[in-house]
Amino acid sequence: MEIVYDEHTLEKFIKEAKEFSGEHPILIDKFLEDATEVDVDLIGDGEIFVIGGIMEHIEYAGVHSGDSAMALPPYSLSKNILEKIRQATYKLAKQLNIIGLMNVQYAVKDKKVYVLEVNPRASRTIPFVSKAIGIPLAKLATKVMLGKKLKELGFIREIIPEHISVKESVFPFNRFPGVDIILGPEMKSTGEVMGIDKDFGSAYIKSQLAAGQNLPKKGNVFISVRNSDKDKIVPVAQKLKKLGFSLFATSGTAKVLEENGITVKVLPKIAEGRPNVLDLMKDGKIQLVINTPSGRIPRKDEIKIRSQVILYNIPYTTTIAGAQATVRGLETLKKDLKVKSLQSYHKKIEK
Repeated sequence: MEIVYDEHTLEKFIKEAKEFSGEHPILIDKFLEDATEVDVDLIGDGEIFVIGGIMEHIEYAGVHSGDSAMALPPYSLSKNILEKIRQATYKLAKQLNIIGLMNVQYAVKDKKVYVLEVNPRASRTIPFVSKAIGIPLAKLATKVMLGKKLKELGFIREIIPEHISVKESVFPFNRFPGVDIILGPEMKSTGEVMGIDKDFGSAYIKSQLAAGQNLPKKGNVFISVRNSDKDKIVPVAQKLKKLGFSLFATSGTAKVLEENGITVKVLPKIAEGRPNVLDLMKDGKIQLVINTPSGRIPRKDEIKIRSQVILYNIPYTTTIAGAQATVRGLETLKKDLKVKSLQSYHKKIEK
């Protein structure tokens, strides 16, 4: 699977795919760049259709849904967009005469809602949704498929909890030294964890801690982003400065930050001199790395940087959306995180 931006890359990919796929067709889809992806799980009995949960992906569409972090309920989508998603989901379920579970993946861009795919089956998000809302959806779906009705089972309306649940993926990168950690349309994760709290920042930071990302409360942050992300990284950098972090960046990113009044120390590129970011990481002087890829074929420096964060167990993010969520999480680290049982959250849900 590949995201392509020009004819040359498309031709190259088709030649490679032909060697492996043989007589199987090559599917081509239009890609919505910088779109927000949304997952919806629904259960139906052929008559009544109930949404189990609407999940907003933190990474943009283009990152495999199995690799993206996601929040339930959505944390940034408008009521109007959510209503469009609900109505589209109900119509799809009714037309498909769903008896059991259904998953729909949407993309939201420029206030428009696009349907990416519809799966009339259970999805990998069902366990997460069930824990978030306190309803065993797989168990109910099994009973429905055996002839029970949702009314009999007491589940006839969507549950929107007051707490926020964040699902984060767990990756095996530490077992593969030198591998590039960049996320894309092919799934790389091998597990997932969950964080719950009353606000998004706290739930997100809990999910990161559970996934092995020990985000720092202070220290130095290295930032290097592609050209299309430079304007978007400015508010992230401003928040990091307010939180007391010192910033390091490569020349291109540093220039944009300095133009916006943000103090940053410029580091030479790896081939240009020392000490560079690799030296600082080795010496334990970098506590967080924000690095987004420059294009389809990443530069050698980028791969070295992203490989070294795994080697030295440095928290990282490779997307702007991930960086934005990380900063919101870091803001909550200034206060103590509280732990509550899953059952205590479920008791507060009106069913």
